[in-house]
Amino acid sequence: MHHRHPDIDPQLLSETEEQRELRTVLRDFFTEASGPEDVRKHLATPRGHDEKLWARLAGEIGVHGLAIPEEFGGSGFTFAELAVALEEAGRALYCAPLLPTVVLAAHALLNSGGRQACARYLPRIADGTLTATVAGFEEAEPGVAAERGGPGWVLRGTADFVLDGAGADLIVVRARTPEGARLFACEPAVDACSRTPRRVLDETRRQALVEFRGAPATPVGESGEVTAALDAGRAALAAEQVGGSGHALDATVEFVAQRQQFGRPIGSFQAVKHRLADVLVALEAARSASAYATACVSLASPQLPVAASAAAAVCSETYRLATAEYVQLHGGIGFTWEHPAHLYVRRARSSEVLFGTSDHHRTRLAELVGLTTRPAA
Repeated sequence: MHHRHPDIDPQLLSETEEQRELRTVLRDFFTEASGPEDVRKHLATPRGHDEKLWARLAGEIGVHGLAIPEEFGGSGFTFAELAVALEEAGRALYCAPLLPTVVLAAHALLNSGGRQACARYLPRIADGTLTATVAGFEEAEPGVAAERGGPGWVLRGTADFVLDGAGADLIVVRARTPEGARLFACEPAVDACSRTPRRVLDETRRQALVEFRGAPATPVGESGEVTAALDAGRAALAAEQVGGSGHALDATVEFVAQRQQFGRPIGSFQAVKHRLADVLVALEAARSASAYATACVSLASPQLPVAASAAAAVCSETYRLATAEYVQLHGGIGFTWEHPAHLYVRRARSSEVLFGTSDHHRTRLAELVGLTTRPAA
């Protein structure tokens, strides 16, 4: 059972001067290089994002290595700095695979204790030359099995809706073995691994069906425990959702201040003010939940499962509300294909179920704090 009260120093929930400077640099960067039209253009490319921009983000700003220790080629900062980058990426609807690469795969490797795998892959993640993802993490019984194949291991089975599954250079797979679930690193080859892109609601976050047919793999660490990596992913997604919600609110406030009706800006009407105030209140709650989850990841706090599920529930609902008002308060133009609002709606709805629904996280929270217990199977 978890303590009901936070054990995080409140000062850690506030942004430092370095983090504010990083936010300013990233907002300018994304404004210049990743506007809505850029996102639309890159969605039509084979990889789904601008690979030159990906390299710049890693090389010029060092985003990919922010939360990776210096011994593995990173900058040695914390998850708090990475969360700033993720929030700004979410605000700009950046469509490259930051979440699966620098959060899920990188944290899975770090948490595994497999130093050899960390030394092999993390420096390439940090410098932007390797994209990565994970598979089989959310399944109680993974759909992929690992078996001995000659001198090493091979993988057989399927994993569906794998983030960036069709293009990632590395897949960290949680697979079944006779001794239980275990992590494996697989660099998928065409002859041993089939990857089929899935048609998904949010095209800015690609997913795929991955079928392993005797794919060579290397064991990573000694266990298949991935809860901490998944909770880091939930905290990262919450930061993205806060950024997207912030964009939706700012864009809507700017529009209602300019749009005239009956000789006055529509933002001056009380009903519109109330609706935007509701979004602002929800956004502040989401910021708090996201900041707490971020601090828990940074400190490897035992409160992380509680914080991650709370952030997932709160930030998902805030993003849904903010994007709904983004569309509706833009009137007729908000419903058009040409306007970027629908891209944010798609990201909000997709993110809402990515690591479990709000109902799932509320149930998990109730179990974690001892309000209920899961029925016996």
